[in-house]
This record gives sequence, C-alpha cells and structure tokens, in this order.
Amino acid sequence: MRSADITFVVLTKDEAHNIAACLRSLPDGAHALVYDAQSMDDTVALARNLGAAVIQAPWSGYIAARTAAAALVNTAWTFMLDADERLTIALRDTLATLEPAAGVAAYSVPRRNWFCGQWVRAAGWWPDRQVRLFRTGRARVVPRSGESGAPVHETWQVEGEYGELAEPLEHYTYRTLDDYRRKFESYTDIEAQAAAPSALAYARACLFSPVRFLWLFFGRGGFADGWRGIYVCARSAAYPVVVQAKAQRLRRARPFGQR
Repeated sequence: MRSADITFVVLTKDEAHNIAACLRSLPDGAHALVYDAQSMDDTVALARNLGAAVIQAPWSGYIAARTAAAALVNTAWTFMLDADERLTIALRDTLATLEPAAGVAAYSVPRRNWFCGQWVRAAGWWPDRQVRLFRTGRARVVPRSGESGAPVHETWQVEGEYGELAEPLEHYTYRTLDDYRRKFESYTDIEAQAAAPSALAYARACLFSPVRFLWLFFGRGGFADGWRGIYVCARSAAYPVVVQAKAQRLRRARPFGQR
C-alpha cells in the first residue's frame, strides 16, 4: 500500500504536548488531517508546521467529530488516530508492504497502553484491538456494543471483510494517575448523561462489580501487572457503579417532570 493512499485523521483539543510526536510517527508521504476542536494552545501551529491539513470546528462529541472528519478524506484509505498514539516502526513497515485483497474493507490494529511508566498487557488492555484502517466511505462510527449509547467508547462498523495487522500502535494515554482519574471522571460523566438511572441498575452494578474485578484480575491476568494491574482492575470494575451513581444524581437534580 502506498503511503500516499492513506490519510491519517487525528482529533485534537489542546494537544500541543502530543501532536508533534504523533505526526512524526506517520509514514513518509502519507496525508495527515488534524480535526481540531478550537484548541487554545499551539496544537494547530505545530500541526501545520509538520505538514498536516487542519480543520477547526466546535467540539460536538467523539462520534460526531470522527464522522465529520472522516467525511473530509479524499484518499482511498483512512487511518483514524488519536493524538496520544504513535505508529511503531514495525507498523509503518507493515503498511508499506500491505496488499489488501479486493474484499477486505478494513483492518484492526493491536494497541499497547502506557500506564504510569509501563506497558499494561493484562486486565483486558492487550491486545486491545481497534478498527483503525479502512477503505474511505466504507465505515461508520457507532457506540461500542454493550455500552450505554453515550458518545464515547466508540468503534468503527465496516461494510465488508476485516483483516488483522500484527504490529501495534503505542497509546500514551495515562502517563500519571491524575491522567487516568481525569479521563475516568470525564467518561463516566458522559455515560451518566446517556444512562437510564434506576435503583435496580445501580444495585446490579454494585453486585457485579466484585465479580468483574476477580475476572479481570485472575481471568484476564491483571495480577501480572503488579499494583498497576490492581488499580486498573479495581477502577474498571467500579466504572458501571460510578456511571449509575452519577446518573442517579443527575436525575434527582432535574426539575420535576423532566425525568
């Protein structure tokens, strides 16, 4: 596959600390499109200096933004990328030698996740496959199966066959515990707004939380990552409980008649 046949689409919002490393990881000759949510830092200037096309628009949520950005691509293939992700040399080499069969519409890519100074490879965080490379116009972004329907934790639904690439992306998403906590609060806020609160749903989430922790810790190997594994398993298990608790608070705060 020629690099010129791919546009790498990156969503940004105040990503000056990430965007340069992200764009520098792309194959030589590939197109880069930065879809920016009106950043207040140097994100746009840095992206343009590195040769990316930049479109700015008000933030409208992950699904709406990815849909709008993908619609601007003119090359045969689209690769969706986050600003805190990097292509490895091995993945770039794989793309350069890739020869898609006519029936293959998309490829999934494994992703390594960085957490507080170490790659976390257990607790469901590896291989963390993501559909990222697809024929332009043959995919649409939807909430991930099993989620609340909130515009977060999205995935790409593709018309046609899938292939799998072996070489990974690197995801520098949680460099510190504060990074994790901020995203945890942000994502649970978004999901709580879309959730249907009920005492039964909250009770079910509370009862299932210890089971989920044990499954992630023992069944998915979270114990192999030491204290990081314990932390990730505990927070993942608590996630549905926090969503329901926030949804309950939002419901109580709404005016009577709007519930």
